[in-house]
Amino acid sequence: MSSPQLKVFTRDEVAKWIIIDAKVYDVTRFKALHPGGLAVLLEEDVAGCDTTEAFFGLHRYEVLEKPQFKRLQIGTIEGETSQLHGRVAGAVSLVPYAEPTWLSPSYHSPYYTESHRTFQKVIREFCDEYIYPDALVREEDGKRPTQSVIEKMAETNIHAMRMGPGKHLKGLVLMGGIVKPEEFDYFHELIITQELARTCLRGYADGLVGGMVIGLPPVLNFGSDELKARVLPEVFSGKKFICLAISEAHAGSDVMGLRTTAVKSEDGKHWIINGTKKWITNGTFADYFTVGCKTEDGFTVIFVERGPGVETKPIKTSYSSSAGTAFITFDNVKVPIENTLGEEGAGLFVILSNFNHERFVMCCASARSQRVIIEEALHWVNQRKVFGKPLHSQAVIRSKLAAMISRAESCQGWLENITHQMCNMSYKQQSRLLAGQLALLKSHSTQCAQETAREAVQVFGGRGITRTGMGRFVEHYHRTIPFDALLGGAEDVLADLGVRQALRQMPKDSRL
Repeated sequence: MSSPQLKVFTRDEVAKWIIIDAKVYDVTRFKALHPGGLAVLLEEDVAGCDTTEAFFGLHRYEVLEKPQFKRLQIGTIEGETSQLHGRVAGAVSLVPYAEPTWLSPSYHSPYYTESHRTFQKVIREFCDEYIYPDALVREEDGKRPTQSVIEKMAETNIHAMRMGPGKHLKGLVLMGGIVKPEEFDYFHELIITQELARTCLRGYADGLVGGMVIGLPPVLNFGSDELKARVLPEVFSGKKFICLAISEAHAGSDVMGLRTTAVKSEDGKHWIINGTKKWITNGTFADYFTVGCKTEDGFTVIFVERGPGVETKPIKTSYSSSAGTAFITFDNVKVPIENTLGEEGAGLFVILSNFNHERFVMCCASARSQRVIIEEALHWVNQRKVFGKPLHSQAVIRSKLAAMISRAESCQGWLENITHQMCNMSYKQQSRLLAGQLALLKSHSTQCAQETAREAVQVFGGRGITRTGMGRFVEHYHRTIPFDALLGGAEDVLADLGVRQALRQMPKDSRL
């Protein structure tokens, strides 16, 4: 269906209207509804004038794209064409530092192949078409990600790819066949995670089967063949949901301090589980739970299905309830002994092995989400006028931007180095050599992110603490960034872990 023909006006004809980027808008029917009041539209430098600069000092471009405002356009200015645009679906941003270097024109990288570049393009188009629109709505209404989006991801096997490279990809068609299962590596996974992180809507991002990313690997790596054959297809298809249930009110980073117990039944065929778990991502809508339990031999990880004795309640946190954060109660839950993941009493190894991948994913997301804030800030300081000059004319503002950029680049550079090591190490080597590196990187990334969030609020001023409008992504980022600093291990705990790992690897014969 073609759009209606727009009339062409001379500037003298638009005295009762406004001009934005060479487009003429009739605000007669809208003036009484204007959030800023009627007076703003009647000012001498607004009514009948080119208000492009004033408009973008107060509104995001997306306002012009909303149907209720788009219909107010009645024409264009003779001899002029629109020059401005907002977010372009599928496109690589040309704003400096808005993209990692390997995606920036004229820059090079030793890590990324043509396969990675093709893959990134398709993933970004997918995210912009299906995920971003859903994220905007669900983040606000607090509902879980739309099932049709989950199923669309399943069609292209994104869920399976989020587990990283491995045998689980064998025989699957990945993103329509643009990458073969045997070619898929950790840089492909990094790309998926970073493209998903571009939404910069934290609750929704965790709700988008974040529980699977951290809850399914123990099943994948330590579950029986029978269990994997049943569970993996259900989860990868988006028909069933799983979460990782480790944290408790009595024990956060102290895994060995957990109080949830698993005791064998008299016939030795079942575990009887009792206890509670808290702050469990996706727990409210999970069908399966990967549960850390205290057992007679120490610590054991057990796969639990939702059923009698399993109760979940939502927890209100600083971000959207679309994440499905839950308090879980296990009351005499009977579980087959075959659901044990790994060896009985060897659960600490299962969880510690799982932490590496979890922290890798979080580092990927943290590094990328910082760039969203940098792009927002660069746009803002370029549009905003203070004391008659652009905001970026203030040296203190440029200093803040320099610090933001430096932090994001350091996180991405370190991350890509570690990703390269992961691509060239066995699973056991990764567990032994990269646990400390990933712990330190995760601690560094979230510290950088929190500092960037704080400084971005200063750059945006009052808009940086307002949940709508120009600074809404900054406000959201500042409000939700503590999640990254806590989930997967608190910053201080991880920093200490990284140093202790380094000290254990100190050569015995080395001296100053």
